[in-house]
Amino acid sequence: MFPLAKKIAIVTGAGKPRGIGQATAIKLAAAGATVVVTDLVKSEEDKEALDRVAQAVREAGGDATGIAVDVTKRADIHTCVAETCQRYGGVDILFNNAGTPVGAKPFLELTDEHWDVSYRVNLKGMADFCQAVIPIMKSRGGGAIINNASLAGLGATPLLGAYTATKFAVIGLTKSIAAEFGADGIRCNAVCPGLIETRMGDQEVELFREEGQSAEESKEALAKDVPLESRWAQPEEVADAVVYLAGPGASYITGVALPVAGGLAPGL
Repeated sequence: MFPLAKKIAIVTGAGKPRGIGQATAIKLAAAGATVVVTDLVKSEEDKEALDRVAQAVREAGGDATGIAVDVTKRADIHTCVAETCQRYGGVDILFNNAGTPVGAKPFLELTDEHWDVSYRVNLKGMADFCQAVIPIMKSRGGGAIINNASLAGLGATPLLGAYTATKFAVIGLTKSIAAEFGADGIRCNAVCPGLIETRMGDQEVELFREEGQSAEESKEALAKDVPLESRWAQPEEVADAVVYLAGPGASYITGVALPVAGGLAPGL
């Protein structure tokens, strides 16, 4: 009943409501894992939100701790991993979920800042977290890393510029880690969400909203291309895929970029 019993997981980008990180942290706990939830904390409101997620995880049946982490700061990442090991004894699962849509813009509108932030959050932060946990996973005989890419990491559509470029890079990072550390029992996979009912999804609705079109009309228009029931997914549906990839049922799966998109085509 608890396939992840005695496993310790870190979930980044887990402090926001209606988020894939929050949903996954709760699902991991329900599967038996102890979960460290992290997110960028810039205010007391952010801290309270992160604490609420940790409480929700505990209510789902697992121990949980909230730790403030800016994934663009290597020191924050190493402090988080050290605190996790000190408190719980190690790390078995990493869900690299933190990301930013700042690079989801028309290509000619992208600035140096858009490119830099997209790279530092969407790619470098993931790589730094992987570097921090892999030695620990090796010492424990293996582990599971799941990186949150995007359907935009499998194909290109207009107006996503730097976002698409960094998400393609996440897939490359995932496969590189899978190839290099498989001998150590470390599996690394990526999930590639499509249209998901999150705050980032709301931004997607606005980005592709046509003149004179309401937000709801834009949302419905985007969903028409989804073969599975022409609908958006809930964050929990992505979380289920992450929990599967983290667990024993996926013991022979690595280097995979799994679309969680209802059959939606990724683009070019």
